[in-house]
Amino acid sequence: MLITGIKSKPVYAPLAPDVGGRHHVLVGHGVGGEPLLRVIAALRDSGGGRASRRLLYATDQGVAGVALDAVRTADVAEVRCFPATRALLADLRETFESALMGTRLYVAGPEAFMGLVMRLAAEFNLNRDEIRAEECGSRARRVHCIHCRVATEEVRTNIVQCTGCRRWLIVRDHYSRRLAAYMGVMADAEAPGELPEIREVFV
Repeated sequence: MLITGIKSKPVYAPLAPDVGGRHHVLVGHGVGGEPLLRVIAALRDSGGGRASRRLLYATDQGVAGVALDAVRTADVAEVRCFPATRALLADLRETFESALMGTRLYVAGPEAFMGLVMRLAAEFNLNRDEIRAEECGSRARRVHCIHCRVATEEVRTNIVQCTGCRRWLIVRDHYSRRLAAYMGVMADAEAPGELPEIREVFV
């Protein structure tokens, strides 16, 4: 059963520019492009150099986003667009490998996407003061099965069948930053085959 108010559940604030940063890496997915364009405009107005800004943007198939023309013509030194999240994350890893002191990361998009980006940032020891994140778009969850350790993507219901072990899982509100996923626990462990009502709750 879902439990609300769990402290591990991330809380995000609207994106705002960090004018104290020397280098700005902006990463977005779908409608997450809109807050990133807002930050880019604010950085420009603050007098920050265009050369210090880089934008990475994913447009997974079937995901609504901002007009690509607006992204491609953003006032940054470099714009890179990707057809899928996986390709963006591979490029972002290379970006982090060459990042300099004073780098700030801005992330906007669905929570599942942001979790993957921030997990990667943690590998490179970016701290929370260096990261800004704004959740927007789908509330679908990435769910980690505690039984087989496989993650099921794009979960919109309170009960989901694990893509790994095929068990039916209750989607908990407990969130792991290390795994970038919510925990999924076997739903019918005590009464096999008896499942709670399946409802779409993460839309």
